[in-house]
Amino acid sequence: MSGFLFVVPPLTGHINPAVGVAARLTAHGHQVAWACADPALVRRLAGADAVVFRCAGPVPGTPGAVRPPDLRGAEALRFLWEGYLLPLADAMAPGVHAAVAGFRPDVVVADQQAFAGALVAERLGLPWATSATTSAEFGGAYDAMPKVADWLRRRLAELRARIGDPAGTADPRSSPHLLLVFSTPELIGPRAPSAPHIHYVGPSLAGRPAGPDFPWERLDRGRAKVLVTLGTANADAGGRFLAETLAALRDRADRIQAVITDPAGTLPATADDPDLLILPSVPQLPLLERMDAVVCHAGHNTVCEALWHGVPLVVAPIRDDQPVVAGQVVDAGAGVRVRFGRATAARLGEGLDTVLHDPAHRAAAARISAVFRTAGGAGAAAAHLARLAGESR
Repeated sequence: MSGFLFVVPPLTGHINPAVGVAARLTAHGHQVAWACADPALVRRLAGADAVVFRCAGPVPGTPGAVRPPDLRGAEALRFLWEGYLLPLADAMAPGVHAAVAGFRPDVVVADQQAFAGALVAERLGLPWATSATTSAEFGGAYDAMPKVADWLRRRLAELRARIGDPAGTADPRSSPHLLLVFSTPELIGPRAPSAPHIHYVGPSLAGRPAGPDFPWERLDRGRAKVLVTLGTANADAGGRFLAETLAALRDRADRIQAVITDPAGTLPATADDPDLLILPSVPQLPLLERMDAVVCHAGHNTVCEALWHGVPLVVAPIRDDQPVVAGQVVDAGAGVRVRFGRATAARLGEGLDTVLHDPAHRAAAARISAVFRTAGGAGAAAAHLARLAGESR
C-alpha cells in the first residue's frame, strides 16, 4: 500500500473534489494525509478523523485575505495571484516540507493552485500529481492574452527560485507525471490538451459530508424547481444579483419554485413562503437531483455538479476562472450566460425561460452528464494515483 499527501488551498471548491479521491484511496488500504492552511475546513469536508498537517498561509475571509468585492477582470486576476496564490505558496512551503518529513508519502497530490505542493515535491525528488479542480487553463484561456500568460510564467519562475528546485522546468499547475482533470473534453472544448499522463475523470462527487438539513417536504412537485447559488466565496458580491434574481422568480412563481442560497443574509426571510426557500446553505448534491435549472456564478464545481445531474444552467460569471467556465457551458449548448454586474430581473427571467423550455439546452446537459458518468470520477482518479505510486517504486 502507498501513502498520498494531498496539498490543498483552504478553499472548499478545491478540497471537495479531492475528498472523494482520498476516500477511495483509503477504502483500498492506502494511507492519506493532507497539508492545508485551514485544517478545520479539511476535517469538516473530509471527516473529523482526517490527518492534516497545518501550514501557514492566508485563509479567505480573515484579516489580510479579503478581496475587494468589486474587483473584476485583470484587476481580480492580479489580486488572485499577487494577493493570494503566490503568498499562499510561500507561506505553505515550510509546512509542506514538514508534512513530507512526517508522513513520508509515496506521491504528493497538489491542487493546481497549491503551488507549494508541486514545487516542494519537485525539490525533494518526489513524484507528484496535479489535482485540476478547474478546467479553465486547459482550453486555451490565455491564447489571446500572451502578455498575461508570460506574466504568470515569470511569477511562477520567481516562486520556484524561492521554494522549489531552481533547475526544475515543470509548470507547478500541471504535473508531467499525472494530471487529473475533474472535467472532460466534451465540456472543455476542442482545445483540451491530450497526452498519456493527462486523464479526464469528470466530477468527483463521492465522499462528501451529508450537508445541512433541508425542508424536503416543502418542494412542490407541480412546479419547475430552480437552484440559485453563488458558491462559497462570493457572498460579498452577490447582494444586487440575488435581489434581481428574486424579482425574476417572483414573476414566475406560478410555474417555478426556487431554492436560493444566501449565506450573507442579504434577502428578506421567507419562512412561510411556498414559492421561495431562502437558506444560508443547502445540501447541494442531493438537491440537484430534483432541480430543473441552476442559476450560478459559473464556479467549476457547481457547473460540473449540475451537469453531472443533467441540469442546464444560467451562468453569471463574476471573476477568476468563472468567465472561462461560463464560456464552456455556452459553447457546449448546456446553458445561457448573463452579465453579472448588469443582470436585471428581465434578463435573468429570459435566461430561465430559455433553459427551462428550450429542449436543446436540456439535451446538451444530458449529453455531458452521460460523458461525466462514464469518466470514472473519484474511482478513476484514485486508480491513476495508485498506478503512479506503483510505478515510482
